Amino acid sequence: MMTVLGIVLFFLGILLSVAWHELGHLLAAKRFGIKVPEFFVGFGRTLWSVKRGETEYGVKLVPLGGYIRMIGMIPPARGEGMLGSSRRTGPFQSLIDDVRSQSASEVRPEDVERQFWTRAPWKRVVVMFAGPFMNLVLAVLIFTFSLMVIGAPTGTNTTVSAVSKCVVPATATTAVCPPDAPLTPAAAAGFQAGDRIVSFQGRPYAPDQWGDLQKAIRAASGTVTVVVDRGGQQVELHPTLVTTDLPDLDNPKAIVRGSFLGLSPVTFYEPQGFGVVVDRIGDVIARTGEAIVALPQRVPGLFGAVFLGEKRDQDSPVGVVGASRLGGQILDQDLPVKTEISIFLNLLALVNISLFLFNLLPIPPLDGGQIFPAIWEGIRRRIAKLRGKPDPGPVDVARLMPFAYVVALVFVAWSGLLFVADIINPVTIN
Repeated sequence: MMTVLGIVLFFLGILLSVAWHELGHLLAAKRFGIKVPEFFVGFGRTLWSVKRGETEYGVKLVPLGGYIRMIGMIPPARGEGMLGSSRRTGPFQSLIDDVRSQSASEVRPEDVERQFWTRAPWKRVVVMFAGPFMNLVLAVLIFTFSLMVIGAPTGTNTTVSAVSKCVVPATATTAVCPPDAPLTPAAAAGFQAGDRIVSFQGRPYAPDQWGDLQKAIRAASGTVTVVVDRGGQQVELHPTLVTTDLPDLDNPKAIVRGSFLGLSPVTFYEPQGFGVVVDRIGDVIARTGEAIVALPQRVPGLFGAVFLGEKRDQDSPVGVVGASRLGGQILDQDLPVKTEISIFLNLLALVNISLFLFNLLPIPPLDGGQIFPAIWEGIRRRIAKLRGKPDPGPVDVARLMPFAYVVALVFVAWSGLLFVADIINPVTIN
């Protein structure tokens, strides 16, 4: 039940992030007088909509993104009027003219001066940057709440915060207990949340020695003696340890064999200052940027995970489905509520950082595909003015449309590969 709840909540969080992104575009466009006929979350068939003023707001059937429709995204060809009309011949020219004609057909005579391309280059940059910027703002707000209100983990304690129900190997694709899964040694021996481990195999452990205790548990075997403090009374328990796959304590990405008890320690969270928030955001932006650059290198691994039955890397890219499944796994873990909320929020913040950086790539149909032509247009106009030359006019972004269609096909193929991988061979949380 918690898995389903986590999936639904995280999926809604992604949709809200998309809507928040599009709201940035909408507010900036309206601020500069650009007409925006549509604001939708999702694609395909309209499920619900309402019209407020000149803009229709709504939700569509396929909840895998969102968009706003601004009129006049494509300028007329050089030498044509404000609405354009002529057609030419040449490689890809028919496609370019069709795109230009479609853009012009949305413009009514009374809205000619409200087209996107008629605005100054810096205004177009602001409109297109506003969407990704809203994702950055949301990530900052989430990290600020997570680190300054909930706090960051600063240490653990030998007090038990949770007792795992069953033994599930670290390589399992789900944290849900299978019907035939054995009880964990801790559950079978009667450990309870709130127990403070006083000694293990006769050796005493201080409250701040959880790391040493964890290593001792992994190195032991068979039936062991554990003394716990339970409500002021010392209780002796005799769990029989089991050997299973566990994340390496020094390298969580690696899997090792070790003895398993089935306890989670109390984790202390301490509120952080805003400087820590800034450092965290800078670190996440840097690592996310590196991950985006490395995406092409991930294709063979994803292909193998989908078609060749290979093991999926823990740091493999995930799509909307995969991220939502991770959200479900977080809430299904045997972890304190504060820890689950912290991890959940940090994952959602990572999604927004990814949306921020990915949409700034200078390729159509992403936001960066409009930002950089506008910047280049501004540079051309400034150079022409300094040289006493006539205004060169707007950059003809319609000529980028063949490339945009190729990129769109690549994105569709990539999204499809992620979707299948997230269904049949998902990334899991250890």
